[in-house]
Amino acid sequence: MLRVTKLTDYATVVLTVLAARPGEILSATDLADHSGLESPTVSKVLKPLAQAGLVEGLRGVHGGYRLSRAAADISLIEIVEAMEGPLAMTECSQADGHCGIAHQCGARANWRLINDVVADALRGVTLAQMLHPPVSPDDAPRRSIAVRVASS
Repeated sequence: MLRVTKLTDYATVVLTVLAARPGEILSATDLADHSGLESPTVSKVLKPLAQAGLVEGLRGVHGGYRLSRAAADISLIEIVEAMEGPLAMTECSQADGHCGIAHQCGARANWRLINDVVADALRGVTLAQMLHPPVSPDDAPRRSIAVRVASS
């Protein structure tokens, strides 16, 4: 199964709480309350997010955290890479991958292509977009499709 880690998922949840309150400074406790996560978990995800420059921490009595830039300017690839490092679906997908059979592998080029497609998809979704649920196929306007039946 291919999935992001729980901490990456939680980081996205914490960031959406901040994104929903642009300009506000929220403490780790406030973020935990609004996200439904435990305070230690929130603190754990804030550290790499701050190191990656996605959030900024402010000290003092009214200190806390806020997004370092607009939610529309933060892509999901940045969040994933802040929490997990560079995206690499397989060992050979990394530029400096250390696979023992890379020199004879016929799948390497395709894995790199797939890795690039996934990375581009994550680049194409912003934190601002994560605040709003996507339109489901049931909610989309229905289009009628004319079907031509050939007579025999």
